Amino acid sequence: MNNEQAIEIRHLTKNYSGFCLSDVSLNLPAGTILGLIGENGAGKSTTIKCILNLIRRDGGEIRIFGLDNLKEEKAVKARTAVVFDECPFPETLSPALLGSVLSGACPGWDGKRYRALLEKFRLPEKKTVKEFSRGMKMKLSIAAALARDPQLLLLDEATSGLDPVAREEILDQLLEFISDGERAVLLSSHITSDLEKAADYVAYLHGGKLVLQGAKDELLSEYGRLACTRAQLAQVDPAFLAGQRTGQFQCEALVKRRREFRRLYPDLAVDPVTLEDIMVFTARGDQA
Repeated sequence: MNNEQAIEIRHLTKNYSGFCLSDVSLNLPAGTILGLIGENGAGKSTTIKCILNLIRRDGGEIRIFGLDNLKEEKAVKARTAVVFDECPFPETLSPALLGSVLSGACPGWDGKRYRALLEKFRLPEKKTVKEFSRGMKMKLSIAAALARDPQLLLLDEATSGLDPVAREEILDQLLEFISDGERAVLLSSHITSDLEKAADYVAYLHGGKLVLQGAKDELLSEYGRLACTRAQLAQVDPAFLAGQRTGQFQCEALVKRRREFRRLYPDLAVDPVTLEDIMVFTARGDQA
């Protein structure tokens, strides 16, 4: 890992009818993976499309490895590859023929790396894309993206709907991709368990706003999950509560500053949390 920033987003804003991506700022250091989480419609895909300049933002600034993504769009796109949640390639093509097509269309195409990835992912070169499962199609998309030798890889729900084995293979490839410390991955995913395995940083979008971000391990150690009675919860300083669900007898809460909380409330048990816990409690807030 080095100190170079692969992505710098400052005050990104995009307005739609009924939705606004509002004042989003985040960094992605080179040599790391950033997990972008949030419910459907939270603004994850909008953020990625703004990075690629596929849609015009209404405010803010985006830099990719120090390059302005509008003023230096061509140079930015030469360094960036993207994989969306659907395979974009014609279903009548085989991986072998696809490689021939892309080698002429993509500057810097590495045919040797592409064939090595096809072999690693066990993708038959002669079969057509329409014969592939969803997992195979996603692996093909990633193989094609990596064969362009990008510095930044963007994945928008690319692991959604895949079986655990296929997801594990893809995550291993992403970790290998950033291992030289010079590259980076932004991974948008609903599958928070994948991000717990692979991500170095997490950013949580909710309703178009960035409500939480930080180093994954620090976030998981900062928060805890409290189960208690209503009477016990009433005694807790609200400053410790990031969200709660209140039932008639039993309550659950997301607790901030876990170590301090345990010191002040030694009789209340606080369990470790997952990214999904943080996401759900933060989004739902106080629900009786």
